[in-house]
Amino acid sequence: MMTNDEKYMHRCIQLAQNGLGNVSPNPMVGAVIVCDDKIIGEDYHRKCGEAHAEVNAIHSVKDQSLLKRSTIYVSLEPCSHYGKTPPCADLIIEKQIPRVVIGCQDPFSKVAGQGIKKIKEAQREVVVGVLEKECLHLMRTFITAHTKHRPYITLKWAQSNDGFIDKNRTDGSAAKLSTDLTSMIVHKRRAEIDGIVVGTNTALLDNPSLTVRNWYGNNPTRIVIDRNLRLPVQLSLFDGSIPTILFTEKEAPYPMDNTVEYIKINFDYEQDSLSKIANTLYTKGIHSIMIEGGSALLQSFIDAGLWDEAFVEISSLKLDDGVKAPIIGEYSNMDCEKHFGVSIIHYRH
Repeated sequence: MMTNDEKYMHRCIQLAQNGLGNVSPNPMVGAVIVCDDKIIGEDYHRKCGEAHAEVNAIHSVKDQSLLKRSTIYVSLEPCSHYGKTPPCADLIIEKQIPRVVIGCQDPFSKVAGQGIKKIKEAQREVVVGVLEKECLHLMRTFITAHTKHRPYITLKWAQSNDGFIDKNRTDGSAAKLSTDLTSMIVHKRRAEIDGIVVGTNTALLDNPSLTVRNWYGNNPTRIVIDRNLRLPVQLSLFDGSIPTILFTEKEAPYPMDNTVEYIKINFDYEQDSLSKIANTLYTKGIHSIMIEGGSALLQSFIDAGLWDEAFVEISSLKLDDGVKAPIIGEYSNMDCEKHFGVSIIHYRH
């Protein structure tokens, strides 16, 4: 049975999830204010650059005098520094809120315990670690970025019932292994991440647009790995509608389109090149990516151990022959989800 602190922290987590797809590179955070065991205010971080969850929750309280005998619950340590907004710790102190319950400490170097310290020094009661595991999972993308200096990496593919990802082909006639409804799930995931990665062959054969068409949300940055600059500029990836980052070992062509950024790296060692790509994306504020490339690109990330989650859709179709699906191996941290009657294996690395 949940304690009161756990109950209200659970509500913080629920609220925080409303920011999915809009707050990156900031974390999703929820806040709840309770007085006499009654919620008198609540909100979440709605958009990067705008007010944090604590500020929104405090401003939602109609009778501000109640704050002096309330508890504020927040899924992440209140910030203590001036960024795009003033420090939330200062506001909590200013409003004389006597008790602060925090889900988890902020791994960001400019906070990292300083918010907790500031509130304690102001003689407020501070409780840290309520539903900590759940709060850390909520902000796993943010934590990965700030501790590993790379994006949170999700792998995604659909494969036939007999283990093929596609037919052997030289044109755009791909095997249809996903249904219209499971394709919608993919577009939902696209709306929740910062960038989508494909390789040269996928771009040439499929000419994908990599947009969010079957869901509501922002289009992620398109990221293309084209070692030898084989891709023609007529592809949808270069239509100028969405920013595109292209990694290559060749010199960039001129004149350069301002919607396409060419980044030159050394591809001599595949694992090193993938790490360089991931680190470069982190420095550009891209903190979550989904690999939607072909079997070779997906397998290269798997072999490098450079992934965090994977979603593998198992089609009822058999192809008998074709391009072999990537092999991810056996993991104890996996489960099989059912979406619209289709099996999707979910791996957590």
